[in-house]
Amino acid sequence: MRKKIPTITRPDPAYAASLRPEVVEDPGREEVRLAEVMPEPASVEPAPMGDDVAERPSKAPTSASQPSQETGARTAPAVMVSPTRPRSSPETRKIDIRVNALERQEEALIDCGVDPAHVIRAAMRRAVKNWELGSEFVPPSEEQRTRITEWRARTSLAVDAPALTALLRAHDPLDVLSKWTLIRGQLEPRVWAEIDILLDEIAVRAAAQNAEKVTPET
Repeated sequence: MRKKIPTITRPDPAYAASLRPEVVEDPGREEVRLAEVMPEPASVEPAPMGDDVAERPSKAPTSASQPSQETGARTAPAVMVSPTRPRSSPETRKIDIRVNALERQEEALIDCGVDPAHVIRAAMRRAVKNWELGSEFVPPSEEQRTRITEWRARTSLAVDAPALTALLRAHDPLDVLSKWTLIRGQLEPRVWAEIDILLDEIAVRAAAQNAEKVTPET
């Protein structure tokens, strides 16, 4: 006679427990499963705060065509710049000069219509404008000067010191003469020549002005 199998009409905890397979927990497999489920967080560098911002230099992208400053400093040759030297002015010495017109120029100076003293001063300015003292001694001219002392032009003139020293050694080693005596032979003829030129220019201008005043006859 067959044994009758009982029919289960309600949940039997004992029977369910006998049917459930035993599962051994694997901690390693649990960590792998959690890693697959949860995404890996992105690594974010913490932003600098406070003084770290000023200390950390900003990195600018360098181009391949433009070398860095360090590379340029190594490749560029060192250029030595010499300091600018101040231009030294020639050594000079001031001398007091006194120039008067010649006796033969008196009449023209009186008739020119301009103060003779002004003419002589203007002639002296022209004479010394581009003149340089030479080291060779020239004796004073023997031409007769005018005795009208009111016309005399006086000034101080800066001359080349080495040239003056050479004149002193050759003609006045004891330094007893006036410096004007040593240089007047070179300068006075130039002033007299300029006086003649000025007198001619004044005469030409006066003639032109008189010609404009004269009306032509009809």
